[in-house]
Parts: sequence; structure tokens; C-alpha cells
Amino acid sequence: MAFPQENGAAVEPSNGTLEMAPAKPCATWDIDGGAACSPPVRTLAEGQTLVMGSGRDAGVQVFDPAVSARHCELSVAGGVLLIRDLGSKNGVFVGGARVESARLGPGASFVVGRAVVSCLESARLGRFGEDEPVAPIPGVIGASLAMRRVVREARRLADLKGPVLLRGETGSGKDVLARAIHQLGTRRVRPFVPLNVGTLPRELADAELFGHERGAYTGAHGSREGAFVQAHAGTLFLDEIAELPLDLQVKLLRVLEDGEVRPLGGRARRVDVRVISATWAPLHRRVAEGLFRQDLYQRLAVFVVDVPPLRERRADLPSLAARFLEDLGPEVGEKELSSGALSKLASYGWPGNIRELRNVLYRAALASAGRRIGSGDVAVSLDAATPPRCATVSPEQARAVVAGQGGNVSAAARQLGLARSTLRDLLERE
Repeated sequence: MAFPQENGAAVEPSNGTLEMAPAKPCATWDIDGGAACSPPVRTLAEGQTLVMGSGRDAGVQVFDPAVSARHCELSVAGGVLLIRDLGSKNGVFVGGARVESARLGPGASFVVGRAVVSCLESARLGRFGEDEPVAPIPGVIGASLAMRRVVREARRLADLKGPVLLRGETGSGKDVLARAIHQLGTRRVRPFVPLNVGTLPRELADAELFGHERGAYTGAHGSREGAFVQAHAGTLFLDEIAELPLDLQVKLLRVLEDGEVRPLGGRARRVDVRVISATWAPLHRRVAEGLFRQDLYQRLAVFVVDVPPLRERRADLPSLAARFLEDLGPEVGEKELSSGALSKLASYGWPGNIRELRNVLYRAALASAGRRIGSGDVAVSLDAATPPRCATVSPEQARAVVAGQGGNVSAAARQLGLARSTLRDLLERE
């Protein structure tokens, strides 16, 4: 199948890929006669037709009571995916609306029953490896192709000692993945110490990281173990590492190279710590701008894992939504998403990623009158989630203020009167 690019230019003919994920983290799907915990991936060539449904003769069999025996038909013609409802009882949904037929390109998705079906370019498959089942890891929800790649990497790196750098947008779940890597490895019986560097007051960051002795500075009425000592023999997770001030970058590099930490006013102490760091910002750009030390970057980025944003793993929406609604059950009661509501979620861009999804579901669940959350409930919740756009600060001005604050985004956001997430969006714009 040949998918057109976003700018409308034609690309070389290739197969299109359909990716489906179950409504629960480990639901069973029939893939060519076998069972697997991961969603099936099917390719369609130009002129080929595929039927989805719950019947045995369906090309993709979906075990869902909301799906008819022959639910819908998929085909490829003229470089786009065509979907046609075959008179199903509960319909096919695109963008929150029920449709009889639709034409979809790469990146688009539709919903049948409780499944989100994403359209991928098969050229992307090489990035994710073979389409094979992957056992879940602690706390990480999702069996999409993108998440299977991440899970494989997490398992491969868990028992190693080398530092890991997790790159991904705010709210994409880097902290959850860091904890999962720790729990999968041999250090799981030792402490996991998370520390958000971006929220540390500059005057306390040194003591938080490396500790201090009594009387080391004004107000130090007692001794304190820093994060490195607390994480001895375990894992230290340094979130928002890009916001670490330059003077502390030098000290962090020394600890990583020597394995010794020196608290303020005290003597050096040996530590055995596996460091996992995370960043939303492109550290190579920070290095080029002189805001992050290149030697520290090389030391932290021994292994790099890119955590995909939610918009690149839409097939995981049913699993994530089911988990969040289950967690919210004691407050909002037992809730479930309608197919239209799920389709509405699948058509949204998710700038706030998984964290934003939970908030949207929270509001939608409270807005719904009964057990079922409808597309209207989701629409109202999404409207409430849209922040006002900032038109008074340009990206150039934002970068200048951040540079003036020594790379500290939190301080720059306070100076500009912006939320940190808004400032980050400005910094990422060309």
C-alpha cells in the first residue's frame, strides 16, 4: 500500500500496516492461528482486501462482544486505506464519529469495539524489530510496536551497570520506565531513589545530590545523606537532567568517573550507584549551546532509550484508559468508554501524553451521567484541557531568558510568568 506523505507528495509503493491493541494489557488475539499477548500487525498490498470481525472466517479475528462476525472491510486503492462498515451492529468510528466508510492515511486510526487500529507505513517496521509477543514489564502498559521496542531495550539493559539516558516528551512515562528497569535488574532489592533535578532550588541542589555535614552552611543543623548515598548499591533516577546547573554538572561527572561522593563539609565516600537519567530536551543542542557539558553527556548516554509520545502509540489507548478508569473507580465509580469516546481520544494529539490522558479521563468520567463515557463527555474534557496559547513570548525570547538563567527552565518560567510545559513548547519551536 502506498501512503501519501503529509504534504500530499506521493511516495514509492509499499505495504501499509495495521496495528491493533487489546482493551486490556494482556487480552488474547488470534494471529494466523496462534495466540499472543501483543496486538497483531497485518500488511495490506495494493488491491488486497481484509475483513475484520469476531467470526472465524475474518482475516483478523477480534474477540470482543462488541464486534460483529464480519464487522468491516479494509482495502488499499490509490495509495490510501479504505475502510467500509459491513453492516455491523456497533459501527466503525473515526474521529469520534460513526462512519459508513472512510479513507485513511498514515498516522490515522479508527475504532472497532474496544480496539484502536492504527495505520502505519511498513517502512517503520524496521525501527521496531520483528512483530513478536513481548512479556510485560512492571508498571509499563502497552503492547504497540513502539512500546515493544522499548520493553525489549529495558530487558536488555536491566542487568547492566552502565548509565541509561531516557529521552522523551513530558508525561510520556520516563519515570515509570526507569523504575521498571530497576525492578527487572539485580539491583531490585536495593533502593530506587528518584530525584527531579528541575524542581530543586539551586541553593539546595548540591546538598540534595551529594549530602552535607552539620554546620556545612547556614541552616545546616544536622547531617544529611545525599541522593547518591541513599541509592548506594541501587539505582539513582535523575529526572530533568538537562536543567542541572553547570557547576553541579562538574561535580556529577566527578562522581560518575571516580565512584566517590563528597558531602558538603565532609570526607569522600565510595558509592556504587547505577544512574538512569531522563530528559525532555535535546541534550546535543544544549551541548552545542554551551549549556550542558559534552563529557557529562557522553558519560550519561552510554545507553539511550527513546520513549515514544502517546501520539505514536495510539494502539495502546484502550489498555491505558482501562487501567486509569480502574484506578479512578473508587472516586468516580465503575466506568467504561464507548467506541465513539475511544475514537475521540484516538484522534487527539496528546501534547501532554499519558499524564494528560489520565486527567482527561478523570474529567470525562465525572461528566458522564451513567456508567458509559460518551464522545461528548470526552469532547468537553478535551476542551478543558486546551491551554491558552502564549502570543507574547517568542521562541527566541524564551531561549534568551533560559540562557540568562544558566539553562534553568524552572527559573526562566517563573521570570516569564509561564508554566514550564508552555515554556518547553516554545523552546522546541524552530
